[in-house]
Order: sequence, then structure tokens, then C-alpha cells
Amino acid sequence: MRATPGDQLVQHGRVVGQHDKVGEIVEVLGREGNPPYRVRFTDGHEGLCSPGPDTEIRHRAEEPR
Repeated sequence: MRATPGDQLVQHGRVVGQHDKVGEIVEVLGREGNPPYRVRFTDGHEGLCSPGPDTEIRHRAEEPR
């Protein structure tokens, strides 16, 4: 799993009815885009995250040249 600042980190809900938790990766602390990541979630919470199997990275769209 690799990311860059500005990508979204999505933690999928583990039980029925639990919503996904979405945040923006603000800092990559691992080498070459690897975890851990500093993530700012939509509720304002910020923390370190080492994603598990219930997590996906949504890469920001590249800007046209």
C-alpha cells in the first residue's frame, strides 16, 4: 500500500450499519509512500495510521498537463 499527501484513506465499516471513516493523508512517514501515515479525518481528528485489510487508499486524480 503506497500513498502520497493529499490521497484519501478510507477505513471501511466492519459491521452492518457502521459507516466508512474517510480522511486525508497529510504526511507519509514511511519510505517510498509506505505506512505509517498521518491522517486528518473529516471529523477533525488527526492521528497516525498503519492501514489494515479493511482500508483502501484513493489516490487523488492527477492534474492534466
